[in-house]
Parts: sequence; structure tokens; C-alpha cells
Amino acid sequence: MGTKQFEQLDKVLHAMLRFDRPADAVLSAFFRENNKLGASDRHLIAETAFACLRHLELLRHLCGERINTRRLALATLVRIGGSNLRELEGVFKENEREWLASIKGAELPAELNVRSGLPGWVIGLLAEQEEGDVVALGKGLASAAPLDLRVNSLKMRRDEAVVYLRDSGIECEPTPYSPLGIRLKGKPALSKHPLFVQGAIEVQDEGSQLLGLLTGARRGEMVVDFCAGAGGKTLLLGAQMASTGRLYAFDISEKRLANLKPRLARSGLSNVHSTLIAHENDTKVKRLAGKADRVLVDAPCSGLGTLRRNPDLKYRQSPESVAELNQKQTAILASAARLVRTGGRLVYATCSLLPAENQAIVEAFLAANPGFSLLPANALLAEQKIALDTGDYLSLRPHLHNSDGFFAAVLQRNA
Repeated sequence: MGTKQFEQLDKVLHAMLRFDRPADAVLSAFFRENNKLGASDRHLIAETAFACLRHLELLRHLCGERINTRRLALATLVRIGGSNLRELEGVFKENEREWLASIKGAELPAELNVRSGLPGWVIGLLAEQEEGDVVALGKGLASAAPLDLRVNSLKMRRDEAVVYLRDSGIECEPTPYSPLGIRLKGKPALSKHPLFVQGAIEVQDEGSQLLGLLTGARRGEMVVDFCAGAGGKTLLLGAQMASTGRLYAFDISEKRLANLKPRLARSGLSNVHSTLIAHENDTKVKRLAGKADRVLVDAPCSGLGTLRRNPDLKYRQSPESVAELNQKQTAILASAARLVRTGGRLVYATCSLLPAENQAIVEAFLAANPGFSLLPANALLAEQKIALDTGDYLSLRPHLHNSDGFFAAVLQRNA
């Protein structure tokens, strides 16, 4: 890395480490302001900045009391990126040479936050109690996420898509759990690939695909995606329904629903009704009370299961923000439950690892709503010939399943 690149990296880290905006937004803004940067420079700066965020607990320890973004950047290049001092000649100052040489092979201290890469507040709220489990989880969350695709079953079978992708020079393989998933080797550009343009494939993490499959949507049903966002799971549900019945995509964000439109156009689905709502008790929601066969609630959450992609979240969230989210999650689940008909299914899901956002919300709901019962997720997956057993709840961990961290509970309204 040259001096100019290093100065740019230092600026990026200075903005990222304020933690007042998402890290990817900081990076995008920086590249817009510095639009003459070449692709290799952008890649090097982005990869190094995100490596710093992933390993910030360790890097802070290595920098000691004299911590600043310059030292963090140097420590990232040497300890995480594996750069030798000869490669960084002209970048570091002579009085930094001894320190940089010492951190290359420095042993990890005993502190759990440094060994796991997770801040203390996250460790305190995790279900994992054994130190080895916390460290394994932390390492999994610091690893690079693969690029997963979901095949649109309305347009193509998975085995056909795999052959087509390989023939076009893209290395890939079927995902181990989702029958619709394809995992790519590397991060090839897909936006102009014929399968993407035709709507035969969509980018979607395998764990996210499993949440949709647990809903069990079928032809001719009425299904509600209660927090649809940009609609990744909506598209999966629509394909499960073979574009029949009625599929409602609710969200409070007009921007997110706008992002669904081009994806919907590619998908070939004609049964989706995207609907902007003001809040979970909107009249548009209430009019469907007791009518839905399936309701999916991918609730707003801390997002800590996505740290492989969004490593800054462990510093942008806090116990206080999680407590606020718990109130929203409770209210949204209660409202969504009113839509479920007798015998219908309600799936509560998050991309969080914290019991406070997951099991605790579901257990409190069941205690307050004796008309609902928990269906074992492992049995429902087995019915779809998915060989994954995490018990009554779906609980995905990156170091165990190579997916983002996801949770799901399947609830049924009884007669």
C-alpha cells in the first residue's frame, strides 16, 4: 500500500469509527467524493477498512494507549492483512518500526472480547456461555460471507441454473440446506448476467431462504410478508405459491418497497400486493384480521447475525437499543398474529443472535396467547427433506452453518 492509499484509508477509518452512519454508507460517500480512484485502490481500501471493523477488539489491544486511526490502519495491514514492513516502507514512521514488528506475532491476551472479536455487551447478551463457543462464534462472524443465490422455481430448476452458471464461467455449487440455493465461489458481477436479468436467480443468503421455506406457503393461499423490506423473502413466498392466491408485502418504508418493484418485475410474479403501512396497527393491516393462511414476520432487530457483512453493527447497537427493539418486536408480533386464521401459521424471525430478541419474545407471546402453539422447526424442515436440526427453533450460526446468524420460531393458531 502506497502513502496516498494509506492516507485515504486513514480518512475512511476516521469517518467509520464515529459509528454515526452505516460503514458501507461511509465508504460509498467517500468513493463518490473521490471518483478518480481506480478499482484496485477501492478494493484495497474497502477490504482493509472492513477488516479493521471485524477485528477492532484485537486491534485496539495491539494499539494500546496511543490508539488512533493511523495506528489502527497500520495494525490492520500488518496483523490482519499480513503485510511485511518492506511493503510498507514510506508509509510507517521510523519510530513505529519496532511496534509494528512486535504486533505481527503477538499472542492473544486472555480477555474474551479480544479473543472473540466481540464487545463485552454482546458477549453478555449471547446464549453461548462456554468461552470456547463464544470464541468460535466470534471467529465465524469475523469471516467473509459467501455469495448465495436463490433459484426462482417458476423459471428454472436449481440443477439447470448450476449448469448454466458454470458454463458461463462462474464456479458454484448447491447450498447444503436450502433446495433453492446456489453458493458462488468469489464475488462475480451478476447484474448483467442473463439469469439475473431474466429473474431466474436472486441474491439471497441461504439462511434467509430457510426462513421463507419454514412459512410453507402453498398455491391459492393468502400470505402476508409483514416486514417485507426489499422483498427477498416475498419473492420466495410468491414462487412457493406458484404466483397464485394473494401475497401481501407490508412495510413502513416507501424506499424499501420501491426497491422491490424491479425485482418483482424480473420475477414474473403476478400475485404480490406491495403495501405501504404507517405502523403495525395500520387499518390496511386490520382489514386482514383472521384471514391469512401464513404470516411471516422478519422483525426489525439488532442485525448482529449479519456481522460478516456489517461488522460495524456491534458498535452501532447497544443494550439500550436492543431494549427499544424488544418493544417493537413484541408489538409487531402481536399485531401480525391477529391476521392468522385458525389452523394458520405464523413465523417470527430475526437476523439476531440474542435470546432477548428471539426466544424471549416468542416465549412471552405464547404465554400471553394460549391460542397459539409452537411447531418444531426441525420437523417442518424434515418434511421438506432439509437435513438440518437445530431443535424446536431454527437457530443458524455462521461458524456451524456458513450462513448469516438467523432465528425463527413457527407458531400455529389452534382451533
